[in-house]
Amino acid sequence: MTAAPRPASHANESHDSGLAGRLNWLRAGVLGANDGIVSVAAIVVGVAGATSTLGPIVTAGTAGLVGGAISMALGEYVSVSSQRDSQRALIAMERRELVDQPEEELVELAQLYEAKGLSRETARAVATELTAHDALSAHLEAELGISETDVVSAWQAAGASAAAFLIGAALPMLAILLPPADVRIPVTFAAVLLALAVTGATSARIGGSPVMRSTFRVVVGGGIALAATFLAGSLLGNTVIS
Repeated sequence: MTAAPRPASHANESHDSGLAGRLNWLRAGVLGANDGIVSVAAIVVGVAGATSTLGPIVTAGTAGLVGGAISMALGEYVSVSSQRDSQRALIAMERRELVDQPEEELVELAQLYEAKGLSRETARAVATELTAHDALSAHLEAELGISETDVVSAWQAAGASAAAFLIGAALPMLAILLPPADVRIPVTFAAVLLALAVTGATSARIGGSPVMRSTFRVVVGGGIALAATFLAGSLLGNTVIS
């Protein structure tokens, strides 16, 4: 039996059905790294504003790094688990309906294609052919906009989120620890803002949004967070820490 021909591709145009999913994962990774950069940088800069001693800075930064990574992983695990359970329930329901009411489901599928602009005869023909080929996939795509392969692993999502956060958090930790004490704060500010510019531009390119505007928002937001925590640390260091 001769396989159906693959659709021709235009230059620079991908027909890979998994491309959107991979882009979403990449965007989530960039945003996770961005969270790691900002949150840990805010912690270490705030503590550095209160004291120049490395011990408290390292302790606070490490606590923020570990706690943030675990929090990100748990949040992603719970979110993806809920999404996965909902998708599986919808797939199971659609599978039962195809077994119990095949003709009604065929009519429903044809009506969906007719609502998209096909004539009644063409919609019926398309629905019939797709049902004969893979009824479940046809109904999941037309009715729910999902596929069986869209059900993602909650453990993979949690691991990816934690790893992205750790990678981002490593930068402010190194920036605050490696330079001499008198330049720690300006070096950390510069390194963090540069990293945020990179992550902001990358996220914008992946999402197709204006690069300059998105990058500006991320950098300004990060700068405000660093300035606010440094100011808070400095004030507390002068009034609380003896």
